[in-house]
Amino acid sequence: YKKMANVEQFIHEHEEHFKRMNEDSLMHAPEFVIKPRSHTVWEKQCVRLHCTVSGWPDPRVVWYKNNVALDPLANPGKYKIESRYSVHSLEINNSDFAVTSFCIVGPVSEYGITFQTHIVDKFGVSFGREGETMSLGCTVIIYPALHRYQPEVEWYRDDVLLSPSKWTHMHWSGDRATLTLTHLNKEDEGLYTLRVTTKSGYETYSAYVFVRDADAEVEGAPAAPLDVRCLDANKDYIIVAWKQPAVDGGSSILGYFVDRCEVGTTHWIQCNDTPVKFARFPVTGLVEGRSYIFRVRAVNKSGISRPSRVSEPVAAMDPADRARMRGKGIVPGKPLDLQVTEATKNYVVLSWKPPGEKGLEGVMYYVEKCVSGTDSWQRVNTEIPVKSPRFALFDLAEGKAYRFRVRCCNSAGVGEPSDPTEATTVGDKLDIPSAPGKVIPTRNTDTSVVVSWEASRDAKELVGYYIEGSIVGSNVWEPCNNKPVNVTRFICHGLITGEKYVFRVRAVNAAGISQFSQESEAVEVKAAIASPAPPYGITVLECVRDSMVLAWKQPTFIGGADITGYFVDYREVIDGVPGKWHEANIKAVSERAYRVSDLKENKKYQFQVRAANMAGVGIPSLPSNTFLCEEWTIAVPGPPYDLQIREVRNDSLVLLWKPPVYQGRDPVNGFYVDIKEADAPEEAWRGVNTKALEKTYTKIKDLKEGEKYVFRVRAQNKAGVGKVSDVTEPVPALTKPGTKEIVVDVDDDGVISLNFECGNMTPDSKFVWSKNYEEITDTSRLSTETKGTKSKVVFNRPGEEDIGVYSCLVTHTDGASSSYTLSEEELKRLLEISHDHKFPIIPLKSDLAVELLEKGRVRFWLQAEKMSNNGKVDYVFNDNVVSQGEMNFDKNTGVIEMTMESLTPADEGTYTFQLQDGKATNQSSLVLIGDVFIICPIVIILPAMFVPGPHFIEYLSWEVTPECCVVLKCKVSLRFRDFICTFFLFVRIKPSVHLIRCFCAFVSQSAIAFSDRIKSGVVGEQLWLQIKEPTEKDMGKYAIEFYDGKGGLRRTVDLSGQGENRARVAGGLPDVVTIQEGKALNLTCNISGNPVPEVTWLKNDREITSDEHCILKFESGKFASFTITGVNTSDSGKYSILVKNKYGTESGDFTVSVFIPEEAGSKKK
Repeated sequence: YKKMANVEQFIHEHEEHFKRMNEDSLMHAPEFVIKPRSHTVWEKQCVRLHCTVSGWPDPRVVWYKNNVALDPLANPGKYKIESRYSVHSLEINNSDFAVTSFCIVGPVSEYGITFQTHIVDKFGVSFGREGETMSLGCTVIIYPALHRYQPEVEWYRDDVLLSPSKWTHMHWSGDRATLTLTHLNKEDEGLYTLRVTTKSGYETYSAYVFVRDADAEVEGAPAAPLDVRCLDANKDYIIVAWKQPAVDGGSSILGYFVDRCEVGTTHWIQCNDTPVKFARFPVTGLVEGRSYIFRVRAVNKSGISRPSRVSEPVAAMDPADRARMRGKGIVPGKPLDLQVTEATKNYVVLSWKPPGEKGLEGVMYYVEKCVSGTDSWQRVNTEIPVKSPRFALFDLAEGKAYRFRVRCCNSAGVGEPSDPTEATTVGDKLDIPSAPGKVIPTRNTDTSVVVSWEASRDAKELVGYYIEGSIVGSNVWEPCNNKPVNVTRFICHGLITGEKYVFRVRAVNAAGISQFSQESEAVEVKAAIASPAPPYGITVLECVRDSMVLAWKQPTFIGGADITGYFVDYREVIDGVPGKWHEANIKAVSERAYRVSDLKENKKYQFQVRAANMAGVGIPSLPSNTFLCEEWTIAVPGPPYDLQIREVRNDSLVLLWKPPVYQGRDPVNGFYVDIKEADAPEEAWRGVNTKALEKTYTKIKDLKEGEKYVFRVRAQNKAGVGKVSDVTEPVPALTKPGTKEIVVDVDDDGVISLNFECGNMTPDSKFVWSKNYEEITDTSRLSTETKGTKSKVVFNRPGEEDIGVYSCLVTHTDGASSSYTLSEEELKRLLEISHDHKFPIIPLKSDLAVELLEKGRVRFWLQAEKMSNNGKVDYVFNDNVVSQGEMNFDKNTGVIEMTMESLTPADEGTYTFQLQDGKATNQSSLVLIGDVFIICPIVIILPAMFVPGPHFIEYLSWEVTPECCVVLKCKVSLRFRDFICTFFLFVRIKPSVHLIRCFCAFVSQSAIAFSDRIKSGVVGEQLWLQIKEPTEKDMGKYAIEFYDGKGGLRRTVDLSGQGENRARVAGGLPDVVTIQEGKALNLTCNISGNPVPEVTWLKNDREITSDEHCILKFESGKFASFTITGVNTSDSGKYSILVKNKYGTESGDFTVSVFIPEEAGSKKK
């Protein structure tokens, strides 16, 4: 009951308050009790305007300047608006001539609703071609969104309001405004503006639309004229005017044909037989009361252009009052104010006013002429009187001077003639304008240039200007506009970034197109330099008794040039009233942090910051919050500052920051990074790291692609965690198109370099290389080279001092950056590659060997894997180049050989083949000394009978017997019969030299036929036999036999079906094990085989044994286990288990990788 009583009391007090404020309980429209008055003040003075407004509910007051609502936030410090107790004031600081205007205050009673309008998804500068359809659209967001409330949406072209027609269709869907140009013509070219108006004001957006000419129907024909309109419509004629096209097809335009068509028909009639050069023509022969449309075609020596867009319909009627009054006939008086309104070499137009006394019925007119200097008047329209007070005369002699007069007539008779005109010479009174003056192009954006020029002198009835541009050196001119502009400044869009252009301008009026102006100076198309936008986000990093350290964020727009520094201002705030601004620094500071000194303790201050670049100093930021100058005594650190985001990818980014200025009682010993989604509430903040980071940067991984994130950083010391930094701007986790990474390269000279390429650079972009995210300034160890869009860092003397994180940032881009981590292992690998590139070696398939040929010849040979056609070989014997003997080098196979007729004791020594192919070299040597040259005994088996005159039928040859014996034999012919002589060769071998490596293997007592499937070879002292994809045919007992001439050795292995008993590793081992330092590792695998296999464990191909750290077990003849109680980084490596029994051997491999958490101090790593 007590709570209910409190609620009732509150409702009663609320009702009583409203009764006091609004006694009659009625709604009251806003009204001025005291209106603001006009003021006249000196320049730079402050002026304050006041008014009092009443109404119920309380009205909302909006101040306007020249019908535009004032926004104090848009001009910080310029305007100050206050409202207290129905008294409203506007304060204008530093008044100047720019604010001399009418300031209007508008009270609006809207229950305090203020509409915020935002135009997004905007159309840009557009290009179309005649005949096409183009749609322009923008999305409009209005907050708050009220049901049934619709804003006023208007479209403008060149500041002229557009109305729906067959050429323009407009649509408003409730949140999107669309303008469709159904059939583009050059008349549609111009600046299009969308204006959305609500009760709280309006928002506009503008962009230019360019319309190019359609392809000519006849090659070389001019473009179509444009802007056909009717200047004067009467009963007897209509004057049609148009604008000349910018493109003449390559030859001068000879004139124009005018066509007419009666509304309701499709039959076009040409109005003039010969082309008219003047862009204005009176069309006669019309039927009074009927409506017509007109079009114009241009003609040159190549042909006739396409027709222009048709004019609006116009009726052939007298604009004067057509009502005729009937009565007694009175002869009308003489016409008044006769004058020549137009005079060309083709026609003259007269106009006059009806007489004061014209009787009671309508009058008609007769026009008379005479040659100047005579008094012989001739009636021009003898048959049909003119009904309207205007008349066009044709068939006048060019160059002659005429005078004209007019008489009125009606049924009562013909009146007195008017006063004659002055003598008028037939010819074009309107001259072609002179060429425009100096043309000055200036940079605007990376695809546009602002062109300004001096206006044509003494130009009459100027229609506008055409601008043309050309790439320097191309001599090809392209029109920048196809519709004349009537200003002397124009933005030429659609240019190529980085190219240099020159421009020229010509003027146009009804008489024709002027000569071209002189060409402008060349200008490069790139973004113009402007002063930067104001910084924002001013915060306090440290505060002592008489000074404060401020930090702020970089402006969102830097003006197209690097920021050269910042200027800080401060002012004291007393009882909520700000004082005068004072400069804190005279010289610009380059960092985004500054200590403001000479402050007063326990006083409140506001600050503002201005950024500067080579274009000048920008406008100041909004005043900061009010800060109290008192010394900080907290134990924890202040906030980190200057947070930056780089290397944004789909799943990661790099965050950098600067340590706090105020460290607290103890030095800062680490940092914590927080993250949350941009749209998530404050409760969604979560930590990135659980252990403090030592460095002022970190790579944040496992982001969700496309999601927007914000970050903040906190510092800690022994006392605890300090204040959080400012939150970063939202950043989406997206890899921008064209993003590239740093690539490491080792060139042919062994030089190690890091390379980065950026495809979206601007002319002002620069590559900034950093190590551990600090800009590289020491060039003794690193050299930087930049060419175009590529940059690289070269290691001068690679060593352990170069280990670290290398990054590259490209300025004046949308954040193009990348990084590369050079670890100790990576450096070792690169140094090995560098050594191989500096000192390349030609690989050999076989070393230098010697072979005995027939007739005692000796062959030295080796085989290289690959050599180019430029390769060469030197044959060296005992350090002397050999020139004797046959030498052969087959570059296709890589076989290099030298043949000698025989070996003598003088040939004892070292034989060397030295190879060179470019920078790559190699050599192989063979030593022939000592026992090799002892003459070997030869046993000859011959019959006892000696027959003189023997000779060889077959020379000496050799073969290997199935018993691995080498047999030398030849066929000798005696006088009566032939004998086969067999020689047994015995070679004395040193025990330490293994010269015999041949072996034979047998299957079922038959020799093995070697092929691609069955191969044999020698590795060190081991002989091997390999059978790929064995089948049942390969089953049996295999034997290998050795024979050295005196004795032999035989070894066998049974492969006759005992494969199921072979030692095997059945499974259970992973390929890779990744484990954190300090954890326990336990692996177990299954072993099979009969008899039970022997088990051996290896690490990096070296046998290991069981100890307290690494426990190895083999239990029940089936289970082998591997346990490390607490892993560390030294345990990383390749491990193998080898099992073996009499039927075979098998191994299993796995890799162990031990890592230290990133937060644990990457210094250890």
